[in-house]
Amino acid sequence: MTSSTPSSSSSAAADHDEHADPDERTLTILYATETGTAQDVADRLARLCRNLRIHARVHNLDAYSPTELINEHLVIFVVSTTGSGQAPRAMSSLWNMLLRADLPDDLFEDLAFSVFGLGDSAYEKFCWPAKLLGRRLIQLGANELCARGEGDDQHQLGVDGALGPWMIQLATVIEQIYPLPKGVVREAQDSLPPARVSISDAPPGAQLTRKDPLVADREYHLATVTCNRRITSEDWNQDVRHFEFSFDDDIRYRPGDVAVIHPEAIPAEVETFLSGIGYANIADDPIDIRHTLEDQSLPDHLPTTTTLREVFTRYVDINAVPRRSFFAVLKHFAQDELEREKLEEFLSDEGADEMYEYCQRPRRTISEVLEEFRSAKIPREYVFDLFPPLRPRQFSIASSVKMYPRSIHLCIAIVQYRTMLKIPRRGVCTSWLARLKPGDQLQIGIQKGFITLPTNTKTPVICVGPGTGVAPMRSVIQERIFDGIFENTLYFGCRSASKDHHYGEEWTRYASEDKLTYRVAFSRDGPEGVPRTYVQNLIREDATRIWRLVGERDAWVYISGSANKMPAAVRAAIQHALVSQGGMEDEAAKEYIVRMEKEGRLIEECWS
Repeated sequence: MTSSTPSSSSSAAADHDEHADPDERTLTILYATETGTAQDVADRLARLCRNLRIHARVHNLDAYSPTELINEHLVIFVVSTTGSGQAPRAMSSLWNMLLRADLPDDLFEDLAFSVFGLGDSAYEKFCWPAKLLGRRLIQLGANELCARGEGDDQHQLGVDGALGPWMIQLATVIEQIYPLPKGVVREAQDSLPPARVSISDAPPGAQLTRKDPLVADREYHLATVTCNRRITSEDWNQDVRHFEFSFDDDIRYRPGDVAVIHPEAIPAEVETFLSGIGYANIADDPIDIRHTLEDQSLPDHLPTTTTLREVFTRYVDINAVPRRSFFAVLKHFAQDELEREKLEEFLSDEGADEMYEYCQRPRRTISEVLEEFRSAKIPREYVFDLFPPLRPRQFSIASSVKMYPRSIHLCIAIVQYRTMLKIPRRGVCTSWLARLKPGDQLQIGIQKGFITLPTNTKTPVICVGPGTGVAPMRSVIQERIFDGIFENTLYFGCRSASKDHHYGEEWTRYASEDKLTYRVAFSRDGPEGVPRTYVQNLIREDATRIWRLVGERDAWVYISGSANKMPAAVRAAIQHALVSQGGMEDEAAKEYIVRMEKEGRLIEECWS
């Protein structure tokens, strides 16, 4: 675990004592998540607070008014990282408020806070949003209670590698602020927590008459599949699909926006799972669910009346790789002594490596774990404490609503791979989408993305989108062409012209009509022994033109795709043009690119 350099925990806690009301014993946990990990951490922190006899108010930053922060006294932030260093969308409102130039330096003098960041140290801007948030709060007078924690995907235990030690440190500081009252003791850390819901039998057929919360949500629209077409060759190792969905609603979206889709598990897999854990005979009985533990989250759009079959099909994920918190709850339900001892061993400090080898390294799923711990009898009330939510997936929209009214196009790689166990794995959402046929219907939400277009129609744009990163680039290019703007450049990269050249005919047509400058790199089509060509190589070859567009005409640059080495290599290629053709020094060129990003002229839409 790495940390920032705040004042010592004891002095920070002492500074806050004068503002804390020991009788109130409350704090606020705010999380910003993209994939749900930050929400899981927030749940665990809320349970820690319960162990300390403190009431935690837990909020998703997406649904939290930033102006409320001025009324808080003690806040724990959990902040994820998206792409190669961007803040999650849920953090946008808070961050925009914090960056206002008119805020006084003592705005948060009564606020004590701590931050736990989530990221991947393989990227240069590791936990960048968490770092920036901490610095800005300190600038505005807030007091950092304890050193920032940083969960690292590269750690063999993932976020658990840093979270456990950090929670111990945090608990020590919080206990200084809120000492336990006389006669009150901490709840045992390894005790079975109360269930977050209560479940009772509902009248027969009750689930058939209730409204589906997803259908009732006005942020979602009923979509009909009109196209599901493979766009990679049949003999290619990756299955990439082009989807088209039509809507009766007059939907609105902008280039860079994303479609939000709630997947469903494969019915046969759910049936096998329900039989394995002893729920087969009650799977279709209607049940009423009541949220009893408000500091613990539940899956989005969970109906209050449903069945266990629907819960395991639509709302919890049986194919997730379990985290440590899963084993911490499961051990309480194992009836077999040897199985219980093995679970205890996994949870010990000495057993951490063994749990990694058993679980994280081979990507063993919850379903597979429960096949080996067969003695576990899971009360239905604990389903949501044991199983993580089946989260919606976000896909960049690959069309312009101006060119295709009441329609959304998506370009999606179907996730398939094998683990070291030699077991085939499929992405829950992409495999579900791959099975959809024309005429099938589903609910799709629309979420604002990170991309904006230049307001000046004479401003050129450069789109860099290898692989399925071309999806938002297609949206940008279609929108500008529809508006009669033809100063568009696309750098696309794939392996082979004949295998995975996504939308190649469309780009060639636009280029022949002088609506697009199209540059494509086929990395595997070159002669044996010749270095492979990628998008960054083409940008370096085009240094003169890149300087003319970026340096002289203030072009906007969009980078989309996998957040591995590509985004940094593209930036380096642009920097090369600024130096070699614009006569800039290396440092000045770097600063120019940083300034482009701050001004919104360089935008990344990348994913890990």
